[in-house]
Amino acid sequence: METVFHNVTVAETGERFLCGEGESVLAAMFRAGRGPITYGCCGGGCGACRMKIVSGNYVPFKKMSRAHVSERDIQDGIVLLCCVQPRGDLTIRAV
Repeated sequence: METVFHNVTVAETGERFLCGEGESVLAAMFRAGRGPITYGCCGGGCGACRMKIVSGNYVPFKKMSRAHVSERDIQDGIVLLCCVQPRGDLTIRAV
């Protein structure tokens, strides 16, 4: 099965990188050396990779710590990048 890749754009800098549907946005950002890379546990618990998805479709594939991302945050597009995978091109920005 062929991996589908999507473009992820960092709003503040215009930097772009590719992210496969089977990888977290944080992993792709780290691999590409792009964007405001901050990370900690990479498991949804520390909140270091908290950012806003400005546009595009994504799916959560891990639980996000409610200490760092509330239900309201999720409704507003604020997620932990280690816990989401793209389902189309994304634009992200720091919060």
